[in-house]
Amino acid sequence: MPAFVSGKKRFTEQAGCFSDMVKQNSSLVSKSNVHQHDDDFDSPILPGLPDDVAKQSLALVPHSNFPSMAAVCKKWRSFLRSKEFLAVRKLAGLLEEWLYVLTIDPEGKESHWEVLDCFGRKHRQLPPMPGEAKAGFGVVVLNGKLLVIAGYSAGNGRGLASDEVYQYDSCLNSWSRLANMNVARYDFACAAVNGKVYAVGGYGIEGDSLSSAEVYDPDTDKWTLIESLRRPRWGCFACGVEGKLYVMGGRSSFSIGNSRFVDVYNPEKHAWGEMKNGCVMVTAHAVIGKKLFCMEWKNQRKLVIFNAEDSSWKVVPVPLTGSTSIGFRFGILGGKLLLFSLEEDPAYRTLLYDPDAAPGSEWQTSEIKPSGMCLCCVTIKA
Repeated sequence: MPAFVSGKKRFTEQAGCFSDMVKQNSSLVSKSNVHQHDDDFDSPILPGLPDDVAKQSLALVPHSNFPSMAAVCKKWRSFLRSKEFLAVRKLAGLLEEWLYVLTIDPEGKESHWEVLDCFGRKHRQLPPMPGEAKAGFGVVVLNGKLLVIAGYSAGNGRGLASDEVYQYDSCLNSWSRLANMNVARYDFACAAVNGKVYAVGGYGIEGDSLSSAEVYDPDTDKWTLIESLRRPRWGCFACGVEGKLYVMGGRSSFSIGNSRFVDVYNPEKHAWGEMKNGCVMVTAHAVIGKKLFCMEWKNQRKLVIFNAEDSSWKVVPVPLTGSTSIGFRFGILGGKLLLFSLEEDPAYRTLLYDPDAAPGSEWQTSEIKPSGMCLCCVTIKA
């Protein structure tokens, strides 16, 4: 079994033995045993060990065994789902980065989520998400979990905006339903800021453009309406940088054509502000550290970078090396930006931009790429 490295410590035999024990125990657990454990929820996590030591022991188990651990008892399952579990793994230096890529087949009929490890190897395919197939939905990562928010479904032959929210937990390898939004919407902006999820604008249930905004608190599983935008906005995107929510791109009913205005929400002041020098018609975006990386439809051979510290923009040409594509989706791995081509060319190589590299050596190529065309991509640490 491969070793886990944490600083100068190596966890090999102990982690392996504990992992084998989890596999063996979970396969032997019957329904009656599960109920027996559940009835004694206040019992120790691991008999004979203090809970803090037991939690560290569970955190050493390889990621692939998490679903088996969750089947042992409710107490283990509850710990695996908690923010504390991620904190313990982070403290031990065991958090792993995974790329979650929504891909679609060449015919454009079937899509699925696949998970790639840090080397680009396909780890697994996610189970199908409950509910009807949708478009125009939002995707956010919160506390190591994947959230798929609202969207537009075409059930029963007619279009319908959705207020449904689903969450995928990699530790359990399963989807669950979260609280519905206050306002059904699609083609809206969403992002995580300070441990909460914000959804802004979009189209409503009657196809009307929206200015409403709301925030989701995972601790209460509740959506709450906040101050609305100054103008309706749709087809936009959002990102969280330095504790603030930035909404840009898309269209506004108060502007001719695509909007360059940037709406900025400060959660501490519960108020919106505005900038006037944003991007328009953004086809891909990603945040690394304190910087936002965008690609505009009008010029997809240039990378536009926003620095939140001084509200400045700079433009970086995209080289032809690796792919001559003029359409990309972004991914993030190890603090580097991955550019996945939208062209169905098996010979292309993924472009990689390293913002911390020495001038002149920022661009490289990578063998990491999804099995099909990338519709969207997020990074989860677990």
